[in-house]
Amino acid sequence: MKTSVLILVLTLTLTFTFGMFAEAGKVKMDKKVGNFTLNDAAGKRHSLKDLSKDKKGTVVMFIATQCPVSNNYNERMVKLYNDYKDKGVQFIGINSNKQEAIDEIAEYNKAHGFEFAVLKDAGNKIADYFGAKRTPEVYLLDENLTLRYHGAIDSSEHEPETATPYLRETLNLVIAGEEIPDEMKETKVFGCTIKRVRKETKRRSTP
Repeated sequence: MKTSVLILVLTLTLTFTFGMFAEAGKVKMDKKVGNFTLNDAAGKRHSLKDLSKDKKGTVVMFIATQCPVSNNYNERMVKLYNDYKDKGVQFIGINSNKQEAIDEIAEYNKAHGFEFAVLKDAGNKIADYFGAKRTPEVYLLDENLTLRYHGAIDSSEHEPETATPYLRETLNLVIAGEEIPDEMKETKVFGCTIKRVRKETKRRSTP
C-alpha cells in the first residue's frame, strides 16, 4: 500500500514538473514564473530560485553570440548589470540558439565582460516556456518572481543616447516597490529570431 502511494506521489510530481514547460508562452504577465535549472558555460547548474534569492528584481535576458542586434546591446547589458548589481537586482542571460555551442558562449562572455550568469538552454525549453522569440528579449521579475515587464531593453538599437530606456524605467519602479502602469508592461521586441531545434513529430502509421 505504501509503495502504491509513493508511486502515485512521484507520478503527480513529475507530471507537474514536466507539465510546466509543455506549452510555449505559458509565462503570463503579473503571474509568478516557475523555477527552472540550467547549466552555465562551465557546466555549473543554476536555478532561477537560487539566483534570485533575496533579490528585489531579476532580469531574464535571452541573448546570442551571433546575432548583430544582440551584439549591439552588449555594452548596454554590461552597464545595466554594473548599475544595478548593488541595488538588489539579478541579471540572467539565457542562450537558446541551437547553433551556438558552449565553448563559443564561454569565449564570448569573457571577451565582452559578462559577469552575470549566462545559461545554455539546450532544446530551447525555457525559451518556449517564456514564449521568447528574439534576441535580445527581456523579462523582468519582481522579488516574488512575478512577471512585471516583457519586451525590449530600450527603444533603439543604434541610438542608445536618445532611446527610451524601457527596462531601466520598469526596474526602478520594481526596486521601489511600485506598480508598473499597464501601458509600460510590454513593449515591441526587435532582434534576431531564436534558432530553435526542430520538434519531432510522430509519423502516422499506415493501415
